[in-house]
Amino acid sequence: MSGYDLALGRTLELAVLLHDDIARSLAAEGLTRSRAHLIRELHRRGPVRQRVLAHALDVSARNITGLVDALVTTGFVTREPHPTDRRVILVTLTEKGARMAEEMDRDRRELARALFSGMRKDRFDAFTEGVDAILARLRETAPKRDPLPVTAGGHGE
Repeated sequence: MSGYDLALGRTLELAVLLHDDIARSLAAEGLTRSRAHLIRELHRRGPVRQRVLAHALDVSARNITGLVDALVTTGFVTREPHPTDRRVILVTLTEKGARMAEEMDRDRRELARALFSGMRKDRFDAFTEGVDAILARLRETAPKRDPLPVTAGGHGE
């Protein structure tokens, strides 16, 4: 096995371990990764149309409807009328959804501290530079998505 194969194997193992850990913690809250991603996007963007969320999550309109429906049912989000355009419905975090977003942010910071706090600075810097280089190469080969236009109010079209 070459050094490259070994490095890729370790990278894939790291990805699987992180994925499984995150999936377990989300499942304990009744969430999937996609539902959690939607909550994070709403926390970052504020109330938006489903179309904006579909683009942000790179899913179809049908998929975003299912995700939003599930989050409405479990009390994480609501569908609310736009304050100035009655034709528009915005997906909005509930208090429960906002608390969950804050918990996910806190959990992420705690995981980062647990993984990296004991690492020497030179090793940490080398790690982050290496990961940045890998991500840049992956992004170079990934298909490009067109950005969704955003209105002055930030809610997208």
